[in-house]
Amino acid sequence: MMFEFLLTSFTTFFATVGPVETAVLFATLTPKMAREERAAIALRATAIASVLLLVFTLLGRTLLDELGVSIAALQTAGGVILLIIALDMIFAKPTSAFKLSQPEDEEAHTKDDIAVFPLAMPLLAGPGAMSAGILLAANTENDPLALAATVGGLALVMAITLVLLLASHQVNHMIGITAQRVLMRVFGILLAAIAVQAVFNGLGASNVLRVAA
Repeated sequence: MMFEFLLTSFTTFFATVGPVETAVLFATLTPKMAREERAAIALRATAIASVLLLVFTLLGRTLLDELGVSIAALQTAGGVILLIIALDMIFAKPTSAFKLSQPEDEEAHTKDDIAVFPLAMPLLAGPGAMSAGILLAANTENDPLALAATVGGLALVMAITLVLLLASHQVNHMIGITAQRVLMRVFGILLAAIAVQAVFNGLGASNVLRVAA
């Protein structure tokens, strides 16, 4: 069971965080930057994004309770959001999680420190990844071991993200556009399945609640 939560968490976070796409974009934003400076930015961005996603994963349930939002509603809404992201990935259309708007792109190129913006947010800890963290934690049903496996999946993804950012220029040269899109489609299909299951779980839970009422 723990391995199932770990695998689901890893797949979902890998798809929504987008380590490969972010590494490629990081390389384009830092073409003339010294290696030590790139490493410092990569470390800061990964640390900030990790803390943000961890907070949303661990405290998202409390926030939902304060807002009066049920787990069934979260599962359904989160599943729909993830499904939209997954469809964009499958059809190789970069979503807002993987690209910047023109004003954001221009601001990113003019900033001296890009660790917070755009790397930590919105590229790594974007709306999709934050929603995924809350949804995954909700699915653990207050099981400490399952929650630990979910956090472990997040930690593994962020560790891979850091490695790819540190080697972003090499990754950019080694991985062509075709390979990037193939990888994106594979994880898009897996994310779509997870998203649909989340919708099914949410609708099923809402039916149970309605019958009980």
